[in-house]
Amino acid sequence: MKTQVNDNNKTKAMMKKVMGTALSGALILGMPVMAVSQAAQAATAADNLTAAKRLNTLLSNTKSMTANFTQTTKGANGGKSGLSAQSGTFSGNVSLQRPNNFRWNITSPSEQLIVTDGSALWVYDKDLEQVTRQNADQQLGNTPALLLSGDPSKIAKNFKITQPNAKKNYYVLYPKSSGSNFNSLAVSFSGGKPVMMVLNDSLGQVTSIKFSNVKLNSSIPSSQFKFTPPKGVDVINQ
Repeated sequence: MKTQVNDNNKTKAMMKKVMGTALSGALILGMPVMAVSQAAQAATAADNLTAAKRLNTLLSNTKSMTANFTQTTKGANGGKSGLSAQSGTFSGNVSLQRPNNFRWNITSPSEQLIVTDGSALWVYDKDLEQVTRQNADQQLGNTPALLLSGDPSKIAKNFKITQPNAKKNYYVLYPKSSGSNFNSLAVSFSGGKPVMMVLNDSLGQVTSIKFSNVKLNSSIPSSQFKFTPPKGVDVINQ
């Protein structure tokens, strides 16, 4: 029988582990990995309004996306993070569909899943045999997930958008909210497709996410964004 628990400490620990490995450096943050080169710094940057419009156009053209990803997190000292749950390299696949449908599935070296249909946000850690359920609006408003699957027209409300080199489809976003769990988010496009994201968090950790086999605007079953807790796992309502 499923056990319903409301243990804040367990919830925080689990969210730190899964969201850390999955999105926010974490989904999904200075840019040591995708740092702007001296040449780019010398190039003419787009003003914030122009950058926002260009990014909005790129994102608006993405109604849905599927891709594989490889994610690496490093600590502030340039090495692997001291937090074992956040260090190392992870791989898996992602599916998203606007508005607000998101599935981030880590398959290696352990199995972790974040999925939402825009209403409930589920975070499942198979190793811990735990899943948390949260209100999606409260969790996605100022995260990389909003960039990938949210309403493009609302992104400028949550982020300051910059384009360091006006000739390159490379953008760096800074959250406007002081309560964000990351300091900056960079995203690079090639052929209209997002190919890399880099997130710097408040602890100085850097998470780089490389996308491959990116497919845009294909049909994705709605079941991909639904989740039913497996039997026997702890369900944490938050």
